[in-house]
Amino acid sequence: MHTLLRLPTGIFYAQGVKANVLFFCRREGAEDPWTRELWVYDLRTNKHFTLKQNPLARADLDDFVACYRPDARHKRTESERFKRYAYDELIARDKASLDLFWLRDESLEDADNLPPPDVLAAEIAEDLEDALAEIQALADSLAASAKPE
Repeated sequence: MHTLLRLPTGIFYAQGVKANVLFFCRREGAEDPWTRELWVYDLRTNKHFTLKQNPLARADLDDFVACYRPDARHKRTESERFKRYAYDELIARDKASLDLFWLRDESLEDADNLPPPDVLAAEIAEDLEDALAEIQALADSLAASAKPE
């Protein structure tokens, strides 16, 4: 594994669900790990996307694509959102956790910068509608599977 892309929370499923994309090179098995360093791009901290009102767009990934450099990974450089971690540093973490943070989460510190109440209410309503749709789909699936054939 050479790169981890931390995606915004809730962009694929529902608010609160975290997603990451892991990038690997295909190699033969070895006694020692092939991974020497892991590059992590944080597209999650201080980014605000929703499934319907503010979905993630291709342009939102432009900086990651520029940093990724698939044909010249040895020429990567760190930036505010792109950071390199040595294998030894990662493996020393509690349970080798890849839940890495280095950017200050402004939403936790500055409640004055919250979106207006109507925007918050609309986002909550959207999340509840999505959750209700998921529950209804589950209920329909369970009802269909419980019917005798």
